[in-house]
Amino acid sequence: MNKLFRLLALSLLLLAAGARAEEGFQLEKAPDRSGDLAALQNGAKLFVNYCLSCHSASSMRFNRLHDIGLTDDQIKQNLLFTTDKVGETMKVAMNSKDAKEWFGAAPPDLSVIARAKSSERGAGADYIYTYLRTYYRDETRPTGWNNLAYPNSAMPHVLWELQGTNIAKYEDKANPHEEGKTIHEFEKFESVKPGKLSQADYDVAVADLTAFLGYMAEPAQTTRKKLGVWVLLFLAVFMVIAWRLNASFWKDVK
Repeated sequence: MNKLFRLLALSLLLLAAGARAEEGFQLEKAPDRSGDLAALQNGAKLFVNYCLSCHSASSMRFNRLHDIGLTDDQIKQNLLFTTDKVGETMKVAMNSKDAKEWFGAAPPDLSVIARAKSSERGAGADYIYTYLRTYYRDETRPTGWNNLAYPNSAMPHVLWELQGTNIAKYEDKANPHEEGKTIHEFEKFESVKPGKLSQADYDVAVADLTAFLGYMAEPAQTTRKKLGVWVLLFLAVFMVIAWRLNASFWKDVK
């Protein structure tokens, strides 16, 4: 019983530490591209080329990409690298044992990451959009990279070729809560090596990737939203009918 209690306490401490690690940095609002098929297709390409080598999406099948306008031939020619069947799930060739040995922990499955990262700070899409845009060079970290949205993240900057290399500039400011003391506060990013994309084009690419991760977390979300509008309209009309019917039933009651 004592051992079980200690394990539970340790788990709670680790969860609290993880939550604290992600606190403090303001999330940016991710552009809504859930209805843009071209953006979703580009996001799928980026996901397969830059994420799927380590992260699986075991709840997503390649043939579900029909929903975003891709044909079987397009999927086979451009997106199938770990399997030859369009009906297969998005899995990685790397097994969890090797991943744990190489990275210290197996990279998480990204099937529903856009929903899992939703919090009081913002939507999961906001977190992903901010996270992928706030990497900076940090030689003190094992990977050589750090992140403002998730300080000391174990994940390297996989999109660095596209974005280039940034360093974070900090400045000392007066602590508003303690007189006479200062705080080390982030000021801006400074580019030290340009990437293949301009900053504006990189932001677009990250927005597309974020949109695809949001789609993958709930492929039927567009249908759900459209259906929800019709349901609300039906309920509004039915409420008027019910109100007038009720008045008709009770009109002779004094």
